[in-house]
Amino acid sequence: MADKTTFTPEEWNQLLEGVMAAGIAVTAAEPSGLWGMLKEGLASSRALLQAKSGTGSTQLMTAVVESFESSEGRNAAKDGLQATLKGAKPDEIKTKCIEVVRRAAEVVDAKAPADATAFKAWLLQISTDVAEASKEGGFLGFGGTPVSEAEKATVAEISSALKLA
Repeated sequence: MADKTTFTPEEWNQLLEGVMAAGIAVTAAEPSGLWGMLKEGLASSRALLQAKSGTGSTQLMTAVVESFESSEGRNAAKDGLQATLKGAKPDEIKTKCIEVVRRAAEVVDAKAPADATAFKAWLLQISTDVAEASKEGGFLGFGGTPVSEAEKATVAEISSALKLA
């Protein structure tokens, strides 16, 4: 089974960035205001915690979560994404994040094919959890739809980038 030692430091950072980008892409597709963004951020964090203790978790997923538990891992992912997104207009953030997710999937396909399906399914689950975290289009918590069309389309784009669709 793959773990951090399977990858170069640059490849490892690409995996970390891909995990973060899976949720950010959905949030960027249809910003939900402050409260919605907080809920979506919590959904992404919850997906990380579940991956560490969940029944479908792999050694690779656990190693990624453990990297996020350290400031070094969090900073590497954050700094890499900031460099990728620097100067991006709001409508470009989603596209750039999906590209980051695609690159992470390619790294796992090449270096850890036995773990690739589970890892990519996890990235898709993160994006789905974020999409479902906050209603879109409501007012003060009333009305709205559970998942907007823009979020559905973004999750489908992520699935395609991961070659799961």
